[in-house]
Amino acid sequence: MELCISAPPTLSYVKSCVVSPPISSISLCNFLRPTKQFTSLRISRSSPHFLHFPRKISICARAVAPPAVTDTVKDPLPADLIVQEIQEPNCRILLKVEVPPIVCDDCYKRVINEFMKKAKVPGFRPGKKVPESILISYIGKDGVRKAIVESILKRTLPHAMSSVDGRALKDSIRITSTFPEMEKTYSSLNILKYDIIVDIAPEVKWVPEDGYKNLKIVVELDNEIDAKTACERELKRRYKSLSTMRIVTNRGLQIGDVAVLDISATTVEQEGSEVKNVPAAESKGFQFDTEDGDRVIPGFLDAIIGVQGGETKSFPLTFPDSWKQEDLRGLPCQFTVECKELFYRELPEMNDSIADKLLPGSTTIDQVRESLLERCVELEQTAKDQATDNAILDQLRKMIQVEIPQSLFEEQGRQLYGARLLQIQANMKLNEEQLAMLSSPKAVREYLENQRENIENVIKQNLAVGDIFKRENLEFSTDELVKEVENSVAEFKKHAQEYDEESIQEQVQEVLEGAKVLEWLRENADIQYIIK
Repeated sequence: MELCISAPPTLSYVKSCVVSPPISSISLCNFLRPTKQFTSLRISRSSPHFLHFPRKISICARAVAPPAVTDTVKDPLPADLIVQEIQEPNCRILLKVEVPPIVCDDCYKRVINEFMKKAKVPGFRPGKKVPESILISYIGKDGVRKAIVESILKRTLPHAMSSVDGRALKDSIRITSTFPEMEKTYSSLNILKYDIIVDIAPEVKWVPEDGYKNLKIVVELDNEIDAKTACERELKRRYKSLSTMRIVTNRGLQIGDVAVLDISATTVEQEGSEVKNVPAAESKGFQFDTEDGDRVIPGFLDAIIGVQGGETKSFPLTFPDSWKQEDLRGLPCQFTVECKELFYRELPEMNDSIADKLLPGSTTIDQVRESLLERCVELEQTAKDQATDNAILDQLRKMIQVEIPQSLFEEQGRQLYGARLLQIQANMKLNEEQLAMLSSPKAVREYLENQRENIENVIKQNLAVGDIFKRENLEFSTDELVKEVENSVAEFKKHAQEYDEESIQEQVQEVLEGAKVLEWLRENADIQYIIK
């Protein structure tokens, strides 16, 4: 139901950083981290938990296309490879590799020697040299050829990647040539040709140069975060929770009552357009507290004042241009409201006798108000800090020009979607079938496409933060890193979840770096706060 404005956070807000809450029933670790076990990270300090930092930019010569190549140690070659480097859009490089005959022959000899040592050919004693023709006939020409091509790839790939050492993004390297194509070229020409696609680290360009050093930020704060206002609202909420609800029988709706409403809405008939239902404004059994009238569409409360139980009222209202749901902004509608039930509150007297019920351990109303205010002050500062960090990050991403590699986009998008699924799972306890459907390749692709702009904005923010961390030579202590890693590991163990400590350390380090950058920017920026 989109009739109501979202309520502000209550005092149940937890001031912690949980990037991905653990799941006990179904693990999403492979979805979030294709190569590592990783489902949860808790940062105990007041770090910016809204940041989603990708893994560090580093090299990983892992071929996604066939065959998998894991050994990146450079074995000396008898001749140089012919490597043509072609720059492509979005920080992508195409490497066209040609392996000369002398290298192929050397790999051929190595493969044959290995087969000589390990093959058990009938009629020949172990260790006895088997004639090459008999060995090949026994193993099969196709098997020998495949082994040779794999050997050439494994041995030459690290050399082929030399020109992008230190620039290649982790997990972005792919051999695009098919294995049959490579076999055919080797068989006919005694050379091997293959193409490699690799994404390289994007270069961040600031506009203006070093503009982040002179940030001027305007931070809009919601007036509902004001500690005193929030304190009184919370006190009132707790006081109302002590009431006894009584059915209204002899009058209509008044301020202070609670009504159970069935609400429907249609568009207003206009020339050239048909009347349609407005599902976002519909609700069945909506419990409407008239004291929260400022949280619904303007004019709604006034229109239903006086309605009695069982009565139906119809009236026109137009959603304001500032409404949170964009497709409803400025939309004129005809509302129909049926009052199903009507209640009034019977409240106890507000005195010290109910203090313990309002806040356990309290003996006076003043003590309750003082404790709630203290908590609200903390919440106000937290909300203010988060709003400041969000404004800074939004400004940073507008100040950089950068090409975003596809592999980085997909990884960041998968992490955001994975975190979203984990949150859904934590809130709704999805079964295996539901989780499988939501984490299917189709669902992921649709999310990446629909959220492209948001994902790219997050990446820009992260790249900007990382660039500032390096430019300003910022650092954090080893003790901080060790402490946060230990806290995260303890969290995994607590929930009996598998984890990879290297992955945890990487993410902890990235979050700490982000916290240091934001701390530095807050100290050096010109920040103005306005209440909206």
